[in-house]
Amino acid sequence: MRYHPRMNATYPIAAVGELIGENARAAMLIALLDEKALPAGELARLAGISAQSASGHLSKLVDGGLLRAESSGRQRLYRIAKPEVAYALEALGTIATASPVRNIVRDPRIEALRTARSCYDHLAGRLAVEMRQKLESSNLIRARSNRQYEVAPRGEAWLAKLGVDVEQVRCSRRSFARECLDWTERTPHLAGALGAAILSRFLTLGWVARRPKTRALRITHRGAREFHARFGILLSP
Repeated sequence: MRYHPRMNATYPIAAVGELIGENARAAMLIALLDEKALPAGELARLAGISAQSASGHLSKLVDGGLLRAESSGRQRLYRIAKPEVAYALEALGTIATASPVRNIVRDPRIEALRTARSCYDHLAGRLAVEMRQKLESSNLIRARSNRQYEVAPRGEAWLAKLGVDVEQVRCSRRSFARECLDWTERTPHLAGALGAAILSRFLTLGWVARRPKTRALRITHRGAREFHARFGILLSP
């Protein structure tokens, strides 16, 4: 039997809110925001709960459509069900932060997340926002009315030099290029299949690198030079 948290046909958002609003479930969702898949035991540890309790919470998240489970050998792994879940969680961060970001970034962990991080499969943080602003101001991408972006012909050529095949990205079944509200910068960064392709390219080029046990990304020395040269973005490696 599928889990329906006091399902309200008039306000179904309340059911989703109930799923997200429990501390342990929120912790597990946030832990999965970088598109990785984790076993129940690791998610239980991250949420600070027992394995039995985690199993119940994970079942609710899967039945509620926020997570999906997959088998890997004898292990059962969990991951975010679809990109829209990650977009919603990232956007919720903009209203969930009790104090202005400028007052909390003294914590090095928050500062690292604010500079550059993964949001599901795309780039987020100050680097992502400044890059999106540069692409727009250079007329390489153009905002459309429904929070989507289109790539100008000269933008396709520019991205091709970066190693991103825009036509191939368009063939993806998911949203091509869209806004995702950045919870630390409180303004959109670029998400969708194009955002994912750009982050994948940055990782391949070695401009950014993943940090262990966090969504924060490390800016490499080469990356700092390239982001300055190509986007005019000044970052410390």
